[in-house]
Amino acid sequence: MSNVLEVFNKIDSIVWGPPLLILLVGTGIYLTIRLGLLQIFKLPLALKYVFGKDDELEEEGDVSSFGALCTALSATIGTGNIVGVATAMKVGGPGALFWMWIAAFFGMATKYSEGLLAIKYRVVDDNGQMAGGPMYYIERGLGNKWLARMFAIFGVGVAFFGIGTFAQVNSITDAAKIAFNLPVWVTGIIIAILTALVTLGGIKSISAVSEKIVPFMAVFYILGSIAILGANIGDLPEAIGLVIKGAFTPTAAVGGFAGSTVIIAIRNGVARGVFSNESGLGSAPIAAAAAKTKSCVRQGLISMTGTFFDTIVICTMTGLVLIITGVWSGDLKGAAMTNAAFSSGLGVPIIGQMIVTIGLMFFAFTTILGWNYYGERCIVYLTGVKGIKPYRIIFIILVASGAFIKLELIWTIADIVNGLMAIPNLIALVGLSGVIVSETKQYFKELKQEKEYSEEAVAQR
Repeated sequence: MSNVLEVFNKIDSIVWGPPLLILLVGTGIYLTIRLGLLQIFKLPLALKYVFGKDDELEEEGDVSSFGALCTALSATIGTGNIVGVATAMKVGGPGALFWMWIAAFFGMATKYSEGLLAIKYRVVDDNGQMAGGPMYYIERGLGNKWLARMFAIFGVGVAFFGIGTFAQVNSITDAAKIAFNLPVWVTGIIIAILTALVTLGGIKSISAVSEKIVPFMAVFYILGSIAILGANIGDLPEAIGLVIKGAFTPTAAVGGFAGSTVIIAIRNGVARGVFSNESGLGSAPIAAAAAKTKSCVRQGLISMTGTFFDTIVICTMTGLVLIITGVWSGDLKGAAMTNAAFSSGLGVPIIGQMIVTIGLMFFAFTTILGWNYYGERCIVYLTGVKGIKPYRIIFIILVASGAFIKLELIWTIADIVNGLMAIPNLIALVGLSGVIVSETKQYFKELKQEKEYSEEAVAQR
């Protein structure tokens, strides 16, 4: 068994090695250049679309654009925002946070492109629901069906055995046991029942729950972070200075921290950033395809904000709290490190522990919901709508059993499949970059003409 695990660990290190990370960030850089720094100049418009009145509810689609964004965020805002940041900084030091920002910045252009293509190439399935995502824009845009099928197979694998089930269920059961002394089997049954109740209703049910939970859990966690940062506002400049300095110079060993090189900071920051916001992995466009909208560019802009909220906002909050409280250099790891930071930072340990524990449980549960939908859409692509019911039953069984499965081999295989998902998607993004640029230019040209026409009409009154 140990030999098999060793082989898969080597495969995992190859899949998630420098080539894939370079391809992920490189695609983001390429799209950023071709789109003219769209993630900077069009971010205010994107945020306006997210928080403004949705005037496209009569358009073709299953859920509102905001609902589609929340569904995508439900899968991306997860344990990576709490555990992933702590892990990156434990190995790479404060500088890792800077490289998470870099990965997120270029990842915003990638996420925009994914959302745009999701709408442009989506179709209606036999149940009358929207079906879209990389498998559809790979087949219909690139004209490559076998590459599209590869993506869908990998997507089902991740939903069943990776991000969608075991890792999240384990996080929830462990947190419930520590905070509320709930037996693992009790928590496992509760999660399975709640998952069944929500997911059997399909995208509309998942979206409705996500629209309520995602904003609540994000605000809940951010307010706790702001309270700590506000109480230590005098230390904030020094903390940001450590992040910038650590990004370009080796971080010396302090406390329980062993020190790191710039390369280690870059690799961990980029890898954890990608894991957290999933830009380029091809998961978010599956949810984006369900949005009620007539414009692929508009949905692309809304999708882009997902990376902004996930990494630029929430991961930054976690990272700065870890630095200001000093726990990043201690002996703790993962969730325990973030827990200690919030407990000491707020001065009332029980409140800090509750923020992290409840946040972790909500984050993990909504990730289960989001990935259930991703896997379902991949199954529909592979087998048609007849595969939905068997898929949902298997998914719920895996969620129920996930509380008792802690096989490192399964997680390693899931990690590999997760990385392999990105490759067909990135090929499609580069191959369809001309379509992305063309649609973008046309949209903003029309938007400019509409504005000029409105101004002219007002002037004539």
